[in-house]
Amino acid sequence: MRAVPTELTARIESGAASLCHAWILTRRDGTRMGFTDHDRDLVVEGVVCRAASGWTLGAGDSAAGYAPGLATALGGFDDAAVTEADLAAGLYDGASVELRRADWTAPELAVTLWRARVAAARTSGGAFTLELEGPAAELDRVAGRTYGRTCDAAFGDARCGVDPGAFPGLACDRRWATCTGTFANGANFRGFPAAPGEDFLTLYPSDGERNDGSRR
Repeated sequence: MRAVPTELTARIESGAASLCHAWILTRRDGTRMGFTDHDRDLVVEGVVCRAASGWTLGAGDSAAGYAPGLATALGGFDDAAVTEADLAAGLYDGASVELRRADWTAPELAVTLWRARVAAARTSGGAFTLELEGPAAELDRVAGRTYGRTCDAAFGDARCGVDPGAFPGLACDRRWATCTGTFANGANFRGFPAAPGEDFLTLYPSDGERNDGSRR
């Protein structure tokens, strides 16, 4: 739950014309920068939010958290703010962004609407686009490994260990039989060939057959 100052709540509910947005961006090196859609610079939580930066919020999902890739921030390059050189150097990769609703007549009255991080950055025609992702994006990340019969390494990578140049024209289908029979690389197989498949769920004892586990 957001803690909204009582006075700000009253102004929001009344539809006061003095409300604006302020974005505070914090790079991984600790540099903090501010932007606002108000027509004058504001100081929000000690950060000067520049009005002439051209920073705007692009197409986005208003749902809390933002799914990956569903929010963008747009802006123009400014020598006193975001520069193309810094963006190309990756200084904004992983930066955090907070959007606040504030009253420009009393900038200390502000509430955080959402938090996100910069997942990717693009430049084009003297402007930049930052792709933002919220906390919910962490739920989409693959953690650890999945268990399956086939190998999950990429053919020729460090986990695979095979030199593709030694096998011109050959590709790997990630099966145990191919890994051992074609590439003699069973020691580096990154799958679980003995794992039961979906057919295991349909197996049942049959009359007249010996069911002592030896077929497993």
